[in-house]
Amino acid sequence: MSTAELSQNQQRPDLRALFLGFSAVGLSGFGGVLPFARRMLVEDKRWMSAEEFNTQLGLCQFLPGPNVVNLAVLVGKRYQGLAGALVAPIGLLLGPFLIVLLLAMAYDTWGSLPLAQAMLRGIAAAGCGLLFAMAWRMGSALKDKWFFLPFTLLTVVGIAWLRWPMPAVMLGGLAASGAVAYWRLAQAKK
Repeated sequence: MSTAELSQNQQRPDLRALFLGFSAVGLSGFGGVLPFARRMLVEDKRWMSAEEFNTQLGLCQFLPGPNVVNLAVLVGKRYQGLAGALVAPIGLLLGPFLIVLLLAMAYDTWGSLPLAQAMLRGIAAAGCGLLFAMAWRMGSALKDKWFFLPFTLLTVVGIAWLRWPMPAVMLGGLAASGAVAYWRLAQAKK
């Protein structure tokens, strides 16, 4: 389905749908809900196309704060204005906030038990698997994947191996990718 067809088929969620949708996302994950947010927004509710999700997530990663909370604000604002920008992140955070309070009390009581430590290691491994699966799906939605690979590799090399500061790498990547995008648009117009 093309982006235009998907946009025509999208339903405009009301405040209740935004709250409940992001509440389900917030209550789905432990240690990271980005894969659940993508599934809800792109596959289940179809409030965004896969390409829109990648683009908006890129913006949210560049902004300060938690990526998924930024995404909830953005999606809420897109569909319901200021009220949506407030309701969506509240839906995302309210349930997990209450659960974390309860888990903190439980961990204080039973956290030193070997069974509790083993459970936490298993949960962390499952979270890593979910993150890898989401990255794979996001990558498969990119058009001209080969064209973006050098930016990925340069980012990894700059931050992980050369130990350059992240703000410098982000600004350099922004300038380089902007220049390449400008060049590609100019080539497409010819």
